Amino acid sequence: MKTVYTCFCTDIIHDGHLNIIKQARKYGRVIVGALSDAALIRYNKFPTLSFEERKKLYETLDGVEQVVIQDSVMYDDVMEKLHPDYVVHGDNWKEGPESAIRDNVLKCIETYGGELIEVKYTYSPVVKKIDSQLKEKLAMPEYRRKRLRQLLQIRPIVKAIEVHSGITGLIAEKTVIEHYGELDQFDAMWISSLCDSTVKGKPDIELVDMTSRFRTIDDVTEVTTKPIIFDGDTGGMTEHFVYTVRTLERMGVSAIIIEDKTGLKKNSLFGTEVTQTQDSIENFSAKISAGKMAQLTDDFMIIARIESLILERGMEDAFKRAYAFVKAGADGIMIHSRKEDPGEILEFCDIFRRDNRDTPLVVVPSSFNTITEEELAEHGVNLVIYANQLTRSAFPAMQKTAEDILRYHRAKEVDDRLMPIKQIITLIDEL
Repeated sequence: MKTVYTCFCTDIIHDGHLNIIKQARKYGRVIVGALSDAALIRYNKFPTLSFEERKKLYETLDGVEQVVIQDSVMYDDVMEKLHPDYVVHGDNWKEGPESAIRDNVLKCIETYGGELIEVKYTYSPVVKKIDSQLKEKLAMPEYRRKRLRQLLQIRPIVKAIEVHSGITGLIAEKTVIEHYGELDQFDAMWISSLCDSTVKGKPDIELVDMTSRFRTIDDVTEVTTKPIIFDGDTGGMTEHFVYTVRTLERMGVSAIIIEDKTGLKKNSLFGTEVTQTQDSIENFSAKISAGKMAQLTDDFMIIARIESLILERGMEDAFKRAYAFVKAGADGIMIHSRKEDPGEILEFCDIFRRDNRDTPLVVVPSSFNTITEEELAEHGVNLVIYANQLTRSAFPAMQKTAEDILRYHRAKEVDDRLMPIKQIITLIDEL
């Protein structure tokens, strides 16, 4: 009997999946590939079921004779192993980033004479409702909150991008690209104090209060599912910080990053050009410990941001603080630098990793922006945050558009570089 292969990456079986199996059975013995967690997260979405649960779910389907693991969104390995006579898939992958997967399948089966069967994708109110329910489940605080810890266990390096509104959240959520035969996307979102303040037209001195910043989180969480990392500046007074931790945890935020400075906040990239006061190790450690005592779940993370290199206090001071903050309960260490050369960041990571193999390391490569994620991972970095690029890209584009409308007294000259409203609207899901 001929063999038929199809790959599933779903947590819920609906009519569309059943139709795929029904059509596949017409051609022979059906083998279903269960996409691994690592592959699923990289190109699609975070699973609400474990791999083993998904595998068992597929095995219960009538007409499925075997379920195998597929470790990559691309089919090379599984095709080489199985050589199925037919590959069956919905016809919804002919355009967009997923077309790279289709091209990969065609290339694989061409080597041994297989055939691709494309089934008309199932569009129905029931299927739409199920997909919507799955998204809502992913957005629930109890699922979203723990996702960063899970990602740090699965991904070689987790990448987050700054968002400051619902629409930038959707950009972070839905941007998927094909690059050298792989699909890729952002893993998490960073809600920056700098960008939150800038969008509101306020200086970055902790002037925007937490209530306003929590509203930004609400705007983002309402339309997205990815984990959120919150820029907590200094964390404020310890007595206030514990309430911030409780609130963020309840909202489904995965982590807060706080920096070891005191007094009126000044952006770190100013370094020693402005007066900045670093907190004592004892005071900051006490703040971390109080925050860890206040949280109610094991999911939430408090990450300590060390400013020693920014303030030119030296590597020894940075290490002394890192070890003390981990001892106080910090779930991660962020080391920061304003130098264009990443050398001191890599030196810190290398030495820290000799003594501590487990505590996540976080970097924000705003100044040292030539280094790649792969290079950072080689030095033990677990999380990279692109902390302000969306805001910085939007501002000059909007300013140029405003200037040109004033210059030409009409909008025609700017129209060619604007995204059509219809295309923007496609980002926004309707119920």
